[in-house]
Amino acid sequence: MAKKLSRRSFLECALAGGAAAGAANLTIMRDAFAQASGPIVIGHHCDLTGAISSWGVWHDKAAKAAVNIINQGGGIAGRKVELATEDTESNPASGARKLRNLIQRTNAEFIVGSVHSGVMLASIPIATELKTIYFSTGEATEATGSKGSRFSFRTGTDTYSIAAASLPWCVENFGKVWTIIYADYAWGQSTTQESKVYIERAGGKVLNAIPVPLDAKDFLPYLAQISNDTEVLLPAFIGSLSVAFYTQAKSMGLDKKMKMYSSSASIEAIAPDDIQGAAEGVYFFENFPRQLKAKDDSFHKDFNKLVGIDDVDAREIGGQRVMDKSHGWQAWEDLFALKHAIESSGYKTRKDVEGVIQALEGMQMKNSLEHPQGDKMIRKEDHVGIIDCYISRVEKGKLEVQKRIPKEDLAKNMPLRHNLSEMPV
Repeated sequence: MAKKLSRRSFLECALAGGAAAGAANLTIMRDAFAQASGPIVIGHHCDLTGAISSWGVWHDKAAKAAVNIINQGGGIAGRKVELATEDTESNPASGARKLRNLIQRTNAEFIVGSVHSGVMLASIPIATELKTIYFSTGEATEATGSKGSRFSFRTGTDTYSIAAASLPWCVENFGKVWTIIYADYAWGQSTTQESKVYIERAGGKVLNAIPVPLDAKDFLPYLAQISNDTEVLLPAFIGSLSVAFYTQAKSMGLDKKMKMYSSSASIEAIAPDDIQGAAEGVYFFENFPRQLKAKDDSFHKDFNKLVGIDDVDAREIGGQRVMDKSHGWQAWEDLFALKHAIESSGYKTRKDVEGVIQALEGMQMKNSLEHPQGDKMIRKEDHVGIIDCYISRVEKGKLEVQKRIPKEDLAKNMPLRHNLSEMPV
């Protein structure tokens, strides 16, 4: 029978640097894969270049670290995991072509997917056509909603669950009169649509929703459309657009006239310290607290070490890059969710994919090294991740958690709208 490293042993090996752990471990790995029927290829549909590359680099690091851990523990069902990565270029058309390449040419049997919502939504029909499970890491709710299928899953939140988790509290505590200003593409549009519903349901109103083109450099024409009656401003931008928005909004003094609240996407891969106080006082939703102290346990700490970030700013050890902490963990956790589903279902070949789908539907995951974000589940009917969520505020350049929203409250606040589990395989 193939030998396996104990959970503690392979963690110690990984934390020591894997390959440097010694020749004896290599012998154990050869034995662990001795009974395997060949490697299992998992594709990573990763945004390595283009507009969202500052996030994609961390998804790449997290996925590679997770596969290293999995292989040190004997792989998946005794089979070595090979991670095949294709760059989506943060572009829906390119991403769609690359996904076909991953599945049809590289023979990837499962996909850990793009964090770019446009790429993600272009990919799900292809994954469904080719009967391949696709884990979305972007936030447009349609991926596990109106455009979802039996093959689309996510462990994190989407625009629907973010609105459901946070906006009732925000309307009560920040104000009832809102304006939304957003990047005019899939994620920004979805954020606007879902947020408006929950703001109004909580007794608030949205005065205006202002679209901003993705190539905008000057925000002043759009900022000028924000009514002086606004009590709370919800910006929905990423990357350089976020930096431009917060910098120009602060220069206009909007931060003194109204509160601001946004999704973690607006601050991902950005340290508040690095933008000269432009986001000071702004509230942000977080999937996974940037600071270790907000969820202080060994699993969180070990995860940070394995992906190479510090415990305060999620900044790269020895570098300046900042992890997209509220999204990047999914590239890690989705691989472990697949491992469990593949093993528990007895999967051998593509014809067994329905068993993996059934194992994922309703899957419960416990706080662990495999799931360092915390306890969670994939809701059976709509394939949505039900997780603990956080609302944080930038204080003295750091994201400080103000409120934790338990996963039970999230589930209660977001009734089912779609039942993907009734769709055919």
